[in-house]
Amino acid sequence: MSELEIIRLTVEGRVQGVGYRAFLVREALALDLTGWARNRRDGAVEAIAAGPRPALDALIEAARRGPRLSRVDGLREEPADEAALVEFCGAGFSVAPDA
Repeated sequence: MSELEIIRLTVEGRVQGVGYRAFLVREALALDLTGWARNRRDGAVEAIAAGPRPALDALIEAARRGPRLSRVDGLREEPADEAALVEFCGAGFSVAPDA
């Protein structure tokens, strides 16, 4: 069994108003990840995701691609902790309130 990791993704570009958060939720659920995604006031999308590294890598690859109408100009990954994960997370992966 793979060790659980928690990461924070910050995605910049045309990622609001194009279904980007819903896309991340679908991708994360298909990968059996836990976490949340939200829009930020600066126009970016932020996501916290937890799971085994191979699944997180697959989510990052999908996040770089995004949904059809999006344009990803930058993606930053950094470690996160359990407090960030449970801030908005129930079961599974969901959309959190905007920040």
